[in-house]
Amino acid sequence: MDPVYLRLSEPSGKLPVGASRFFGNPDLPAGCAYPSYTDDDGDEYPYFFVCQINMEEIAPYDPGGFLPRTGLLSFFAKIDHYLGYYAATDCIGGTISGRDAVRVMYFPTCDSLEEAVLTDGNGNPSLPGELRIDFSLRPGTQDEHAVFAPPSHRPWETWDHPFEDRMILLQVDSCRGKDFDLNFMDVGVLDFLISPSALARHDFDDVRAIVLSS
Repeated sequence: MDPVYLRLSEPSGKLPVGASRFFGNPDLPAGCAYPSYTDDDGDEYPYFFVCQINMEEIAPYDPGGFLPRTGLLSFFAKIDHYLGYYAATDCIGGTISGRDAVRVMYFPTCDSLEEAVLTDGNGNPSLPGELRIDFSLRPGTQDEHAVFAPPSHRPWETWDHPFEDRMILLQVDSCRGKDFDLNFMDVGVLDFLISPSALARHDFDDVRAIVLSS
């Protein structure tokens, strides 16, 4: 399968509910709780929302039909430290993570989705502003955000046992925006890893993650 590259840009206005977006606030089904985890100290924190991908928008770039054709695929991860937020004690590192390091949520339909807004203690938005996602089969000149990215940042032949067959579902590159500086170690990447059999079933319950430094 060929990589599908994500091109990020400032939107001209508020993106509609269900649209592909990077950062900002996720769209969740009505009544769905914002995903959270308990850190090493026993404190509860929300996962950091990374991005959501509208399946109909990416479908023309996925002729093999590896992804679902409808709905929304949303990515959350423990990446607070890489954005300069150090309250939570957990962090994804240079070894393949446990199951709770990331959450990938698939919603088969975009009907009844609502924007889930997180705010700080003063009622202000607590996440970086949203960026528009466009798709391309050609790599950009700078960032390497991609679905089905090749493991080009991996300094060894394969993943550690028992994850040898894992493929990169989504790669997020270090990047900067007007209100964030995302730096994975030394300008590295965050890879979401999935097994081919799970992808074929459209089962995103056991996605793992690793940060690879350039």
